[in-house]
Amino acid sequence: MSRPDEPANDDWVDPEIIRPYVVTRGRTQHASGTFDLISMALSMGPSPGPGAGLDPEHLSILRMCRQPKSVAEIAADLDLPINTIRVLLGDLYERSLVSAQEPHYEADMNDMNTYRAVLDGLRSL
Repeated sequence: MSRPDEPANDDWVDPEIIRPYVVTRGRTQHASGTFDLISMALSMGPSPGPGAGLDPEHLSILRMCRQPKSVAEIAADLDLPINTIRVLLGDLYERSLVSAQEPHYEADMNDMNTYRAVLDGLRSL
């Protein structure tokens, strides 16, 4: 039984779900850039003024990215889900306010020799 000051179960909405939804205006996909977890974002140019139409979260990202930061670091520092950060970074990337450096993988993922070497290593364990 619920207390009188608590909303009924069907009226209760988790604020942890609402905040990212509001921050991204309901968008779940970013328009530009890949933004892998280890992609590095860096602010470009001077900070935009108050009339730039950016949300506080956008401005926080720009401040944080004066030095290169990974997408995972940004999400952790702002306490927002990764996909929310990706949407916000996409907004900033479209406006040329951040640059994104995607990770470079050393191994060719289509190289069968790499897979054989991994399998041989696992079998030897």
